[in-house]
Amino acid sequence: MGVGTELPQLITEPVEWDGTAQVIVVGFGIAGACAAISAAEAGARVLLLERTGAAGGASALAAGHFYLGGGTAVQQATGYADSVEAMIAYFEAVTPEPDAAKIRAYCAESVAHFDWLEAHGVEFERSFYPGKAVVQPGTEGLMWTGNEKVWPYREQARPAPRGHKVNARAERGGQQVMTVLAERVRELGIEVRCETEVRQLVVDADGRVAGARWRDGAAAGAVVLAAGGYVMNQEMIAAYTPRLAEHFLPLGVPSDDGLGIRLGQSAGGDVAQMDGAFMTASFYPPAELLYGVIVNKAGRRFVAEDSYHGRTAAAVVAQSDSTAYLIVDNKHMVWPELPMVKSVDGWDSVAEMASALGMPSDALRKTLEDYNAAAAQGRDPEFGKHPDWLTPLAEGPWGAFDLTPGRATYVGFTLGGLRTSVDGAVLRADGSVISGLYAAGACASNLAQDSSGYSSGTCLGEASYFGRRAGAHAAGLSAASNRAHSAESMEGD
Repeated sequence: MGVGTELPQLITEPVEWDGTAQVIVVGFGIAGACAAISAAEAGARVLLLERTGAAGGASALAAGHFYLGGGTAVQQATGYADSVEAMIAYFEAVTPEPDAAKIRAYCAESVAHFDWLEAHGVEFERSFYPGKAVVQPGTEGLMWTGNEKVWPYREQARPAPRGHKVNARAERGGQQVMTVLAERVRELGIEVRCETEVRQLVVDADGRVAGARWRDGAAAGAVVLAAGGYVMNQEMIAAYTPRLAEHFLPLGVPSDDGLGIRLGQSAGGDVAQMDGAFMTASFYPPAELLYGVIVNKAGRRFVAEDSYHGRTAAAVVAQSDSTAYLIVDNKHMVWPELPMVKSVDGWDSVAEMASALGMPSDALRKTLEDYNAAAAQGRDPEFGKHPDWLTPLAEGPWGAFDLTPGRATYVGFTLGGLRTSVDGAVLRADGSVISGLYAAGACASNLAQDSSGYSSGTCLGEASYFGRRAGAHAAGLSAASNRAHSAESMEGD
């Protein structure tokens, strides 16, 4: 069907089914794979439909981080104590509109979910990467991937590293995860149909979603939507997250066009956090650049420089004209390892730098003077920058890196989606459940809501976990429905 904001037409008339399944999963990324596996392990007959030619989706592009905690085997092996309560407190602190039920379930079952992933062949090395980076360069199994040590969150929740990356080098983890899960799908005998784009949902006389229809076929069963986000749909971007319309490269695959969301809406599903987006143009690694200061066009700081790169990006975008610069002195001048931000120039004095950057010289000078005086005492009273990254910037010449979107290379993806229960059931605007319809992954709204509170690994973590819950719940619903139909048939006899 066409890409846009229009909703697919809901089928309410009787349909001639080409097949039946207790659970139909739409999309073969990580959410769909875990939903299908979970439903099959619960005893359901599963049909997995993928519109492209192979498994993977945007999940295969990910580095392979899962945000997990509460005392996983990797945390224990590397000497990092964590608790369910600390993990809950962190999520509640960084999330704009925290869903207490989802957060508690995810955190309370995080260790069990880690064990489930490993039991299905997803491997995590028992090692820790101590550096500040976007992703581990090697196969290390754990690192800090959020704002756990950033003020004020470090005071609201006991910090612990929770970024678990699969045993793959650098950015190759997502593909490895999908290869492993696709093999598990095959082992379980789950029927998979690729190049099959679901175009409509079918509802029965009671308003229950009874199946799905594609171009040349239809099947009956409860439906789990796991078809990705909408970062590739320009009309939906313009309607919901217009700040991603300019100066941002979409991070996704062509099928991230919002089809899953629109299918859910066609059945009466509500949406949540649709203005939410992740964005980044990370200037680190190397970590030495974190010693610098980030200023806006008024020459003033506005964010703690040791923030997770997504939080920093969100703060930059919120500035007037989204203009910002990272300033370093001679002692800390190094080049970013990622090709996302570029150097502006170097200057012998702060006054020359201010003039070249088009900001008030007195304001920039005072910003640096105040920062240096506090840093010399190991403090940052303005933004609480961690003492690990505090040092006076006093050795000219000076350099600046441009963090402004359009001059720096930003990437982004959407975070909003269908409103769901903790078990993945799609909800109407009044909070009632649409029977027979579930959603997980990037087409559902769960834990990740904005760039400021995002931690690497949240997407794969929540997609796999809530995908599992949705698949198991859909399998249970189908089993209950079958029992009810059997009972009605016996009464009729």
